[in-house]
Amino acid sequence: MRVNVQYFARYREALGLAGEAFDSDLPLSTVDDLRQQLRARGGNYALLGERNLMCARNEELCSLAEPLEEGDDIAFFPTVTGG
Repeated sequence: MRVNVQYFARYREALGLAGEAFDSDLPLSTVDDLRQQLRARGGNYALLGERNLMCARNEELCSLAEPLEEGDDIAFFPTVTGG
């Protein structure tokens, strides 16, 4: 399966890239499956394990349980807090 992944805010800074095409021979049923495969790369990808991570599928906010389909656009970004 191939999906497009975009990274925002500190994820973009830590990874040094705004996005990438991600191909997987392993099953990708949900956004969390994708996140876990990215985290398995190690290094700064470990940031994607944060509890408060937010995500979107095809430009709509979603949960990590959101199903994936071939060609989806997935975005990961940290939560925003204000004071």
